[in-house]
Amino acid sequence: MAGRIEEADKERVRDLNRIESVVGEYVALKPAGGGNLKGLCPFHDEKSPSFNVRPSHGTYHCFGCGQGGDVFTFIAEVEHLTFTEAVERLADRVGFILTRVEGGSSVRAERGTRSRLLAANKAAAVFYAARLATEEAAPARQFLADRGFDAEAALRFGCGFAPAGWDELLKALTMQGFSLKELYTAGLAREGQRGPIDRFNRRLLWAIRDAAGDVVGFGARRIFDDDKVEAKYINTSDTPLYHKAQVLYGLDLAKREISRQRRAVVVEGYTDVMAMHAAGVLTAVASCGTAFGDEHISVLRRYLLDAHAESGAEVIRGEVIYTFDGDSAGQKAALKAFDSDQRFAANTFIAVAPDGLDPCELRQQHGDTAVRDLVEAKKPLFAFAIRSTLDGYDLNTAEGRVAAGRATVPLVARIKESALRDEYTNELAGWLGADPADIRQRVRAVAAADARPTRRPNRPETAPGSARQTGTDSLNGSRQASPAGLTPARATAAEEPAFRRPNPTDRATSAEREAVKLALQQPEQVAGVYDDLPLDSFTDPAYAALHEAILAAGGTAAAPKGAAWMGVVGEQLPPGPLTSLLTELSVERLKQRSVEPDAQYAGAILAAMAERAAAASMRELQSAMQRAESAGDHPMRDQLAADLQAMSTYRRALADRANRQTS
Repeated sequence: MAGRIEEADKERVRDLNRIESVVGEYVALKPAGGGNLKGLCPFHDEKSPSFNVRPSHGTYHCFGCGQGGDVFTFIAEVEHLTFTEAVERLADRVGFILTRVEGGSSVRAERGTRSRLLAANKAAAVFYAARLATEEAAPARQFLADRGFDAEAALRFGCGFAPAGWDELLKALTMQGFSLKELYTAGLAREGQRGPIDRFNRRLLWAIRDAAGDVVGFGARRIFDDDKVEAKYINTSDTPLYHKAQVLYGLDLAKREISRQRRAVVVEGYTDVMAMHAAGVLTAVASCGTAFGDEHISVLRRYLLDAHAESGAEVIRGEVIYTFDGDSAGQKAALKAFDSDQRFAANTFIAVAPDGLDPCELRQQHGDTAVRDLVEAKKPLFAFAIRSTLDGYDLNTAEGRVAAGRATVPLVARIKESALRDEYTNELAGWLGADPADIRQRVRAVAAADARPTRRPNRPETAPGSARQTGTDSLNGSRQASPAGLTPARATAAEEPAFRRPNPTDRATSAEREAVKLALQQPEQVAGVYDDLPLDSFTDPAYAALHEAILAAGGTAAAPKGAAWMGVVGEQLPPGPLTSLLTELSVERLKQRSVEPDAQYAGAILAAMAERAAAASMRELQSAMQRAESAGDHPMRDQLAADLQAMSTYRRALADRANRQTS
């Protein structure tokens, strides 16, 4: 991309995008004490939240997978962008206009960037929305009206109309300055028999928005009987912006209520989402042109704060409610959902309307109350899947019962929670009219057999702390995290330094860990004094390496504020394990009693580190005394003995100060 973004612009974009606000669009965060926020990591599956955000320092770190950095790193990782694209995305988010410097002059961003594609999609959404009001779009408006949706609902849910002309959108957007290449890349245009044409033609459209509210694609429905060109529903193909396996229609409108209620309702279509929201079920979302799958679950779990959180003796669990159509296809979808069900810590349910109605049809025929009642009449997904399977067999015959057992025992065996599995084992025995002990034995046998192939083979032994070729780091077994604000090229395993991950609870290195945390989080408290700590006062190689990086970055006396300081230090580290440790220590709470910076605590930690240096000096003096004694140099021995006594007194004073302030 031509030109570079000015450093001042980067810092301005960073300041305008509070990290807790940006992360909060992807992860449900809650206070974790000490000024930190916590939620479920968006970069790996976890049952308990270990993803920490430190707003005061503009950094984040996951103690589960080791990912960490600043607001630029977060957007780059979660949206799969380069660092430059992340800066552009965040600038677009707050309406900040970036300038690029090339040859001493400022230039605009090169076409084809993510921001340009987003702008093209936004312009297309405006174009389609305006066309919905035309005479040509009367059938599309009637389609919505017949389902109880007025113009306000159409606007809220991004409805529009693609006109009959083959290149109406193409001409409108190229006149606005978008290139043909950009329209192809965004999925808005395609190559026809006689040249470029619009992707959508004579269709009712829904703008598909990501969690941040940006238009990333479109879904289109056939509304004219003579439209036989393509399927009833077509969607934007996968593009740099739109990945159907990850996008949930309606999430931008539902995410706050999903986090607040700890409940998500999963429906099958665009109008079902509209009907649910119109009826007051504000947590409804739908997949776009594909079945609800594992990647959708990963997205949804972050907003559910899907974990086994405890409040006293009560375990608080969220809810996921699938509302599939009541027809056979809906039942098949429910059984498919069962396969992915246990990736949720939340309780999972299914709600199927009578007479094969979908939520939109149910609202049309019976009103909003019926839709809300449908959700509240939910049934456990496990029970539904098992009973639906049993319905396919004649349980009045021995052959039917045997076949039904063969089909349903594996379903029960896949239930991971042992107590719940035992309950459904007893239920299944009752439904089959079989001996509970026999069914229990069969379920346990299948569960044990299923577990064996999924066990991970033992990894080959490697040298302590060495990095493996898999891309995991030797500090914590996670994938590598970039330094805050940086996206360096990944180093190979052979290039990475070998460091063991320091034990956070090791009392022997506690002062080292706290000293580095102070230098990163509160450099003003230790400015100058920390920089004088000798390297040999750090006994752990990883802490010593971070200490050297801090000094190489100019030391605490010259440290800038917040995430910029993490970026400067990160530039001194090789990509890999140490960058993960850097972000970990940037968010980990200090062990001081008060939340606010405490000069006394900082002094105590520095005293503890100075005491280590004094101990090393005492060992050197003792060694020199022995050598003087052996050589018969008594005056030198006496002088060294006096120095040793003075150093011992100094060391005791440092130890006393450290213990008094930290105990």
